[in-house]
Amino acid sequence: MMRKDPVSLNAKEQRRLRVIGEVDAGRMAAAEAAQVLGLSLRQVRRLRNGLKAEGAVALMHGNRGRPSQHRLTDELCSQVAALGAGVYAGCNDSHMRELLALREGIILSRASVQRIRRQAGQRPKQRRRPPTHRSRRDRMPQEGMLLQIDGSSHHWFGPDYPRCTLLGAIDDATGNVVAANFREQEDAQGYMLLLRQVVTTRGIPLDLYHDRHSVFQRNSKDPWSVAEQLRGRPDPTQFGHALEELGIGSIAAHSPEAKGRIERLWRSFQDRLVCELELAGITDMKAAGRFLPAFLKRYNDRFAIEAAEPGLAYRPLDQALDLDRALSFRYQRVVARDNTVRLGGRLIQIPPGPKQRSYAGGRVWLHEFLDGSLAVWYQDRWLTRGGNGSPDVKVRARNRTPEQPERLLRLPLDPAPEPQAYQAAPWKPPANHPWRTPGSPRRTESLSS
Repeated sequence: MMRKDPVSLNAKEQRRLRVIGEVDAGRMAAAEAAQVLGLSLRQVRRLRNGLKAEGAVALMHGNRGRPSQHRLTDELCSQVAALGAGVYAGCNDSHMRELLALREGIILSRASVQRIRRQAGQRPKQRRRPPTHRSRRDRMPQEGMLLQIDGSSHHWFGPDYPRCTLLGAIDDATGNVVAANFREQEDAQGYMLLLRQVVTTRGIPLDLYHDRHSVFQRNSKDPWSVAEQLRGRPDPTQFGHALEELGIGSIAAHSPEAKGRIERLWRSFQDRLVCELELAGITDMKAAGRFLPAFLKRYNDRFAIEAAEPGLAYRPLDQALDLDRALSFRYQRVVARDNTVRLGGRLIQIPPGPKQRSYAGGRVWLHEFLDGSLAVWYQDRWLTRGGNGSPDVKVRARNRTPEQPERLLRLPLDPAPEPQAYQAAPWKPPANHPWRTPGSPRRTESLSS
């Protein structure tokens, strides 16, 4: 007996109803209907008999209206909704799915987590914006050819704690985060520590891609010096000196979108890393630095991809290279008559050379290493090389009273062969030099002639 309840057929079932109706009307053979519907002749006959006995409901799937045998239980949905509103309230749907599998042993798809949270009234963490058309730059074909470096100032330990800066480097070819460290602010020492981490663990990359921060380039509008004009470019920054020593190219981006790969990394870290630091109860930079390696490994396993070309473009670190000297802050100084050089509020005493030689009047390079130790470089060798932790090192107080004597940094002598004495010949200006022309202005342009 045919049912009189309203029946809702989908497009596939409606098509079967029309074709079988043509067979019942005699306008189509059953074999032709089977070929049109992609069914066997036996199945067409079964559908015809069912249609005559039950009506259109015979064309519906038998499981329609029944609950799925693979549906999630109400208890599990309630548990996930409670975790999403409590412990993982600050996580996005994809991140929460990973943490549920890692910490709770609950294996769900992202779509299931999203559906449960929306049904529970939990709004998405980030609003999806319509995409903006941009011309995408292709990735570098090989790992190590280009690293993007940048810093992100954020409340990494929560809104109740002060801001700090996370410096990071991401490989352009694979999206692999190769190094990261926490700093109080974006500074040159932090970037040098970051570069040292890359060089010692991976190798020397070909190029670095960065913004126009003063760490990477000189942004002052002061006129160039005579030496800079003759050279055709400004003096490099301290970090620029390190790149030149290591033979790494420097590329400055003209907009944040140009280095979008690392900008998107910060958005992901400000979402995922903040949540995991809070879950781990970490509220200081030292503990966060110890937490970073495990987090970066999981992040790279999840998001890094294979490079278009196999192999690594990183150059191996030359054993003859003094990495401490390459990654140091350098200042040119003239040795005083008492064989001392000054750095800020500190004086460094240079020991006598061979045969009690004095270095007074000589031009030396004063190097400050990343650990705070100091060294004096003269004519391709170290005159002194010690540290603030050495028993012979004494630091002068910055704001001393007249009664307090000035204390010196006495660095131990680094044994080395006696340097060649340098005696520069007196320089004589040419006949057309402004100094030889009375009343002539000392124009910079004339110095390049």
